[in-house]
Order: sequence, then structure tokens, then C-alpha cells
Amino acid sequence: MSPRRKTQAPEPAAGAVEPGPATADFGYRKVSPREKTRLVGEVFSSVAASYDLMNDLMSLGIHRLWKRHFVAIANPRPGQRALDLAGGTGDISALVAERVGEQGLVVLSDINPAMLGRGRDRIIDRGLVGNVRPSLVDASAIPFADGSFDLVTIAFGLRNVTDKPRALNEMHRVLKPGGRVAILEFSQVESEGLRKLYDLYSFEVLPRLGRVVANDEASYRYLAESIRRHPDQATLAAMLADAGFERVDWHDLMNGVVAIHTGVRV
Repeated sequence: MSPRRKTQAPEPAAGAVEPGPATADFGYRKVSPREKTRLVGEVFSSVAASYDLMNDLMSLGIHRLWKRHFVAIANPRPGQRALDLAGGTGDISALVAERVGEQGLVVLSDINPAMLGRGRDRIIDRGLVGNVRPSLVDASAIPFADGSFDLVTIAFGLRNVTDKPRALNEMHRVLKPGGRVAILEFSQVESEGLRKLYDLYSFEVLPRLGRVVANDEASYRYLAESIRRHPDQATLAAMLADAGFERVDWHDLMNGVVAIHTGVRV
């Protein structure tokens, strides 16, 4: 039996940070970028303990199928290095870790310490510590060197990023030539009839569910608003192209309730 190669996280890289936007969306409010970062941090610190339960309740468990389909499309391969941004409680990292195997590496990252702590604990519980490394990371200032990863994933996290164009540029930078980005995010529902039902659920049912289960109605109202403020499918595809990605594509799930975008660094 050949000896197991020890996997190490990529080396951090320091670089100049360009100025970001003057304002940012926090749900339907316009706030300063710093204020959005603080407010989003408060939201996820509040919901961390009930995050997994609420995901199951909100989607009736369908989010688990979305995530498996997403990872299949991202197509991580044995021995690859992957960066899971906004990885939260570790669902995507765990699925990717199964595919990259012992010779690969997954960096489970999140900007929020409470969410990252939950993700780290769940990864340990699953026995995946050998090829998963937790790291506190801001997606708009990724602390790794150029060309560090074969794959970058971000699931249900991009809409909470303060400076999305900068984050997409960072994803492009840390990928190796030929590396792929894969984004799973709530998007624009195509059917007008379904959109009305979806709005009713998002703004009437979801906040009440958050109040009963998580004792936090406001955070789940923000999450519903953040989905509506997120760029639609075509706009996000154009943003990926602007960041330098090629072969950009997307496809919808459940009539656009969520969409999966992919792109390649050439």
C-alpha cells in the first residue's frame, strides 16, 4: 500500500485591495458596505444554531437534493483541491470531500465564526477531518495565492457577499488554469403564477417559521429580501464573464427557484 500523502492548505497571499462600492443592499435597504458586512454577520450568528433544521423545514428537505445535483455538476475529481466559500455548516464541503478523496483537499470556509464552528463540528462528526480544513475567509478578499485551487464552490452564499464583483474576481484569481467555479443560488422564478406563490411563502410563511423555530423573524425576512435583490440568471452570468470566466453557463432548478452557474478559468 502506498503511503498517504499529507494534504496541506494553500499558502496565504497578501495583495492590495481595490476600493469597493459606495453602498450595498441589505435586503431592501441601502447601507454602507461595512454596515452590510456587520448586519449579515449578525444574521448568521443568530441563525447558526438552527440553520440546518430551518433549511430542512423551509425546503421540505429538497435543498439536500439541490446540493447533491450541484456537486455532481461541479464535478470534483480525485486528488483535486477545492475551496468551498460561504461553506456554512459544511454540506457542500462534505460532498466534495467524498469525491476528491484522501489525496485531495477541501477548504471549508466562511466569514462568520459561528457558522464556521458549526461546519467544523459537523465535519468532525462525519469523520472527514483528513481532507477538510476549516478557514475563516471573506469571499471578497480570499487569503490564498493565485492558482491555488482546481475548484471553487459557493452555495447559497453569494447573495450575502458585500462586493460580488470583487468576490468573483477573487474566485477567478485563486483558480488554476482550467479550474472551475460553481455557484448555487436562489434566483428569478420564471413562471408568474409560481412567482406569486413563492412571494407569499417567502414573505408570509418563512418569517413566521423563523419566529417559531429560531425565535428570529427578522433574519428570515432579510433572507427572503436578499433573494429578491440578488442578480437574475443572465446578469450573474454576465458578471462571471466580466470577472474573466469563460464557458459560462447556467441552468435552473424548479423553474428558477434556484440556479446553478458554472465558469472556467482558461
